[in-house]
Amino acid sequence: MTEHTDTDTDCAGDCVLARRVFLRDVTLMAAGLVAAGLAPRGAAAMPSPVMALLRAGNDVRYPIPAKDGVQFDKANEVILVRFAGKVYAFALSCPHQNTALSLDPSGVGFQCSKHHSKYKPDGTFIEGRATRNMDRLVIRRDGNVVVVDVAKWFESDAEPAQWAGAVVTL
Repeated sequence: MTEHTDTDTDCAGDCVLARRVFLRDVTLMAAGLVAAGLAPRGAAAMPSPVMALLRAGNDVRYPIPAKDGVQFDKANEVILVRFAGKVYAFALSCPHQNTALSLDPSGVGFQCSKHHSKYKPDGTFIEGRATRNMDRLVIRRDGNVVVVDVAKWFESDAEPAQWAGAVVTL
């Protein structure tokens, strides 16, 4: 298992602020599209903010999403996805150069705004400069919530079996 810390980034603290501004802008844009009736076909999967129920150390608890969709927890830098009967937790940043990921304009999957890497809803790499899938955070089910360890994640190229297993099946 690969453990990563805040010191793994080379952006000298500017990345967190840039991610927050970017996510705020994406959320406002998505809300504007919905309000104007111009939401993309996958509007049911439009991102929404999610707040953790509880954070204890590195474990963050979230309610299991009621339907397929994407939720961003900016405070804990987590993307929570329910897709095809499974729940995934991803690191917010692209595995290529730690740029904040956003929902693909098609409404399905994710993209990196910096180098245009694209990913499926399950985090599988499609195209772009990235060389691997999105990083999956350790996740487990505890009753009617999922618990995400925000300090541990799996890289698909280094830990393929653990990466494939970092999912909660509903």
